[in-house]
Amino acid sequence: MSFAPFQVIAPATTANLGPGYDCLGMALDIWNRLEVTAVTSLGANAGVGSTVEIIGEGSQELETTRENLVHRSMAFLFREADQEMPPVHLKCHNKIPLARGLGSSAAAIAGGLVAANEICGQPFGSNELLEMAATIEGHPDNVAAAVLGGLQLVVSDQDRLYTAAINVPTDLSAVLFVPELRIATKDARAVLPEKVSVADAVHNMSRTALLVAGMATNKPEYFGIATEDRLHQPYRQPLFPVMKLLFRAALDAGALGAFLSGSGSTVLALAKGREMTVAYEMAEAAKQAGVEGRVHITRPTEQGAHVLTSPQSQNV
Repeated sequence: MSFAPFQVIAPATTANLGPGYDCLGMALDIWNRLEVTAVTSLGANAGVGSTVEIIGEGSQELETTRENLVHRSMAFLFREADQEMPPVHLKCHNKIPLARGLGSSAAAIAGGLVAANEICGQPFGSNELLEMAATIEGHPDNVAAAVLGGLQLVVSDQDRLYTAAINVPTDLSAVLFVPELRIATKDARAVLPEKVSVADAVHNMSRTALLVAGMATNKPEYFGIATEDRLHQPYRQPLFPVMKLLFRAALDAGALGAFLSGSGSTVLALAKGREMTVAYEMAEAAKQAGVEGRVHITRPTEQGAHVLTSPQSQNV
């Protein structure tokens, strides 16, 4: 099977947004870019099988064999399509940091599925791609945002996913403090209790509802309370003790709300104005606590993973 070279981009994502554990995910305007080329078009390299090249984040550690997550996700779709996957050369230009709660694996999965779907002639729609992505990832929040874009509420029930897109204010910014410290998702999940109190469950249900309402009706005054959480952040704080200091620094600097992005270690602050001040104060608080990292100011994006068909306008 031969095809013309093409490119796919997939966004970073933030999950939970505080209280929406495993059910809220939002795409961010930070992109991994995937170049896909048929090995048969590579001349002397033809016949060597699939190859993977990593540029940027993870270049020294990610798999460059068929075990690479992008390649494995492509192979998954080809099996679902009952087609044989041709050998490909994948060049991954990665901007999403690994193990920082910004959905690097979700972006790899979404990018691989979109690429494979393109080669197969697009037999699957976005909902089917999401079902595949959730199967590969094991939980649906990051992949829902990576595949569909925007802010997604996603519910899994009896092997079926239900999603609802939530409007996000167009002038909303996301200020990130990305620590050098990594937190593996499995480690962050391992510290969570099997049972929680009714009071804590009600606390999170009410705030998740308020956050969705605040986003949809553009009432940022809700975000401070609406991003509070009792189900996962308190239990994950020992993995990243400076977390609450960064929350306080962001809020004192004018952020509307702050939370651990996914399972961490990135802390994300929502803002409408004063973004540079929020970023500076978060970085300063981390520095005072002896935590190394970097800040990044971006925005939510309405686009999920997709094939590039026009000149790039995204931050890729």
